[in-house]
Amino acid sequence: MTDSSENPARKIIHVDMDAFFASVEQRDNPMLRGKPVAVGGSAKRGVVAAASYEARQFGVRSAMPSVTAARRCPALLFVPPRFEVYHVVSQQIRQIFSRYSDLVEPLSLDEAYLDVTDDKQRVGSAVGIAQLIRLAIRDETGLTASAGVSYNKFLAKVASDQNKPDGIFVIRPHEGADFVATLPVRRFYGVGPKTAERMEGLGIKVGADLRDKTMDFMTGHFGKSAEYLYHAARGVDHRSVKPNRTRKSVGREQTYSEDLTANDELRDALEHIIDSTWLRIEKNAVRGRTVTLKVKYADFRQITRSKSCTDYLTQKTQFGGMGRELLAQLLPVETGVRLLGLTLSGLAERKLQQLSKPAEQMINEQRAFDF
Repeated sequence: MTDSSENPARKIIHVDMDAFFASVEQRDNPMLRGKPVAVGGSAKRGVVAAASYEARQFGVRSAMPSVTAARRCPALLFVPPRFEVYHVVSQQIRQIFSRYSDLVEPLSLDEAYLDVTDDKQRVGSAVGIAQLIRLAIRDETGLTASAGVSYNKFLAKVASDQNKPDGIFVIRPHEGADFVATLPVRRFYGVGPKTAERMEGLGIKVGADLRDKTMDFMTGHFGKSAEYLYHAARGVDHRSVKPNRTRKSVGREQTYSEDLTANDELRDALEHIIDSTWLRIEKNAVRGRTVTLKVKYADFRQITRSKSCTDYLTQKTQFGGMGRELLAQLLPVETGVRLLGLTLSGLAERKLQQLSKPAEQMINEQRAFDF
């Protein structure tokens, strides 16, 4: 049973493109279809921006060092990213979204929330709208998308990952709490590997375990995330879909199994952080003015160093150069480093190109569900 304060009439869709960057490359280059593809990096250096589903079968994932990916999949084909193309396709997809809702909250180039409670096209069901959107994306871009449909953002996002690729999953209002009860905590939005590991140490493995904890317990162990997790474990999420949502920063950090001490080790590690952070910046279609380096030492002492510029950073060379300058100020280190991170802040959304090709609206006659 859901919390009585939750509005069961809300209808939220989360649309997530399937292996977006890699799928665009396979669409545009027939020689890549059906083959393991990694976008970004090379067999010798860099990081993977995206992996095709054929590559994922070998354990290749985004943000993975390219050398690791090549070792896991010797037949892996590396292709350079074409972010301008991805931006244009993303805008085409957003135009499809806008037909069905004025409340669209993009999370990145390849995913977004839509609040379709108002039913702009009078389709008659949120599931029908999600199917129409998926069909239009396939017809107009040649790509596939997965969708989650539910009564709040948390459950819609979880649902979109249930039947990937090219699938849809629905969690209705009366199903939310029971669904979350069996959901592994590592699949909760906002729960990263470290938090999931900490939860497991506390005996928390699935949503039901989390639901058994008091708010005081949650606050003591999870700080500012406590309230969100407390309600999410009950299938409740009151966050609204925000069309003008402004991201404050984009970053990436890495914790190392062995402390880094040598200057060359730290410089090499930073290069991987630069690569993976810039890929995330491009995926989120933002630009920014401030670069922040985060360093956590072996004794858990943590420091940050920042550098800002007057104009927005638009090139990876600028971003990387500022990151290297910040690290150089800290070398040599007196004690080992267990974590490095880079963040870009002072953001503005990057303007996407407008697509001139008209898009034909698809009509789906099936009305499988009322919700």
